[in-house]
Formats: sequence, C-alpha cells, structure tokens
Amino acid sequence: MSTRSDDSPRERIVATATRLFAERGYDATSTRAIGDAVGLNIATVAYHVGAKPELYREVMRRAHLAQREVVTDAVRRLHACGPSAEETRAALLAFVDAYLSFCLSNPAVPALWMRRWLAEGSDLADIETEFAGPLVAEVAAAVREVLARAGLGAGVDVEMLVFTIVWTSHSFGQAGVIDADGRRLGPLDIPMLDRFRRHLHTVVNGVLDQHA
Repeated sequence: MSTRSDDSPRERIVATATRLFAERGYDATSTRAIGDAVGLNIATVAYHVGAKPELYREVMRRAHLAQREVVTDAVRRLHACGPSAEETRAALLAFVDAYLSFCLSNPAVPALWMRRWLAEGSDLADIETEFAGPLVAEVAAAVREVLARAGLGAGVDVEMLVFTIVWTSHSFGQAGVIDADGRRLGPLDIPMLDRFRRHLHTVVNGVLDQHA
C-alpha cells in the first residue's frame, strides 16, 4: 500500500498505525503504542486523527482504496477481453495474477484483512459493509458476465471462486508454505512463487472445466 508523500504528523500517524495494526491487530494496538512509535503523545495523536476507531477506519479505508484501484483496473481489462473461451480464460488468469501481485507488493493490506478474519475489531463491522462486501460483489458480477459471454462455467459459484482466490493469495503472501524439511517458503522464493501461481491457475481452470 503506497503512502502519501508528505511527512505531516497525520500521515506519520496513519503510516505507523497501518504497520502496527497489520502486525499486532486492532485489539492489541493501543493509541499510546502508536503515539510512542511516532514520537507523539496521546493527545496529539487524537488531535490529528481522532480516537482509535476513527484512526482504524482511516487505515482500512486507505487499504481498501489501494485494493480497489488495482481490482477496478483488472476488472476493466477483464471486460475488454475477447469473447472466446480461450481469451476469457486468459483474461481471468491475468486478473488472478494482478491480484496476487498486489498482495505481494502491499503485504500490509492482506495482513489487515486477515486480522479482521480473526475477529479483530469486530465491533467495527461497518468496515465489511462499506468496503469488502461491495467490492466482492462488483468482482463477482464482472466475472459472471464475462463467463456467460464466453459460454463458460454456467454452474460456477463465482463468489466462492473469488473468495478462494482472495483467501489463498492473502495466506500465501503472509505465511508461504512449509516444505518437507519444515522450512517456510514464501513469495521471495521464486520457484515456490511460480509453483503457487501455477496452482492458482490450475484451481481456476479446474473450476471452469468442472462446469463446462
């Protein structure tokens, strides 16, 4: 997730809060800890960003906007693909690659959402309502439309396919996989990254083939 270019107190607070919320979660990150990391007292933090819930919403809003920018562009390219089954498959796999690349380039965003999967900040459920739900619905609608146009996947549960891509991309970027020797291999291990990407492609193609 890109950060703003200015070095104002507000931007430093938001950047630090993003890192700490991603690393520790909402519940384990206090306003005092954020202020200490930035070098500001609690009152100054509150002056610039409000209370902890408001700061968290701003962090999640920016994470969503970064995610939405990439997804919206990928959806546009998906809509622009040719109508054949082959072109549609290729465009859908390109969409998957674009999302995976975003997750790997912006690890704080998957980390923030995975924290919420563990019920972090559960009293702020409006974040899913405002951000996650509409974006998933938009992607699912786009995928369903291009599949129908190409005569593919008439019985595919598109929402579950979208969530499968999200779950696996987020998890691989954060945790990688454990090999037979107990080593954790993640996206910095290029052969493992290539293997994971091929697996994602196989999953998508397998779902489409099953409902051909």
